Amino acid sequence: MATDEFEALRALLPADAAQRLSSLRLVDGVATLVLDASGLDARQRVALETGVTKVLEREGDINEVRVAMTADREGGAQAGDPGKLAMPRIIAVGSGKGGVGKSTLSVNLAVALARLGLKVGLVDADIYGPSQARLLGTEDEKPVAHDKRLVPIASRWGVPVLSMAHLTKAGQALAWRGPMAAGALTQLLEAHWEDADVLVVDLPPGTGDVQLTILHKFKPAGAVIVSTPQDLALIDATRAVELFAKGKVPVLGLVENMSGYICPHCGEESDPFGCGGAEAEADRLGIAFLGRIPLDIAIRKQSDAGVPVAAGQGAQADAFAALAARVRDSLEAVAPASGGAA
Repeated sequence: MATDEFEALRALLPADAAQRLSSLRLVDGVATLVLDASGLDARQRVALETGVTKVLEREGDINEVRVAMTADREGGAQAGDPGKLAMPRIIAVGSGKGGVGKSTLSVNLAVALARLGLKVGLVDADIYGPSQARLLGTEDEKPVAHDKRLVPIASRWGVPVLSMAHLTKAGQALAWRGPMAAGALTQLLEAHWEDADVLVVDLPPGTGDVQLTILHKFKPAGAVIVSTPQDLALIDATRAVELFAKGKVPVLGLVENMSGYICPHCGEESDPFGCGGAEAEADRLGIAFLGRIPLDIAIRKQSDAGVPVAAGQGAQADAFAALAARVRDSLEAVAPASGGAA
């Protein structure tokens, strides 16, 4: 964007927003802003974002407004810092597209990490399509608040969880724009997670508002990218890798999900989505390959029943245990634990 165009758009913003503006891009009708939200509480941040969005949406050449906010808490606050929340290390689990089994992988990764001895929390950041309440068998639970912050819901698998499914009626569609989704995400992430060593965050598919918010406001310690072996999924997974790289978040590695299917009747193995594509792509991108998770009906059935396979025994649980060990080791290499807070 040219300097004069930048200044013209900046001049449209409310005075407070203009002073807090860090960057502004306009590409193909999409305006992306980064604002410094230091010193603002959650309600003030939402008000700031809403005001900016309303102003820019009046411009004829802007079709969409995306707002990300940063604060002086970059990388997570240390316990004991006055006025700041102590945040555990965040592992963001993302994908470039939907339908690759990211949510199922997220919950089983969280449970497998807990079985390795870590204190793990799980945040369902898919605001519009939450599924972690079902996957952990906590659909009928509602969180309480303490000191104006949510208290995570305990699960019988040792992993506390928060999801929009816990805060809305079953099946309710959320027709929310970016600022409201970002505010909801903030509420989930700024809950009482002080006891957790690691927070696994199940991101929605794609590279939109929620991803921008978590990148610029909460700064994950590392990211795990999920893909199936097929070429189309790998193309989109590459976009997710690029997003985290641009946000200076270490990519812990790529997981090949739905990799290989063993017929329960004849025992023959087949590869309906292909095999080895994610490993080859990880090698091309210069990132770690974290392993393969099979396409197995047991994973689907137990997920629907709210019983993560990683909590049990067998080949499926072993696959997630191996994945969790690699993720743990990669996380320690880039963001060692420090008193339970990143």
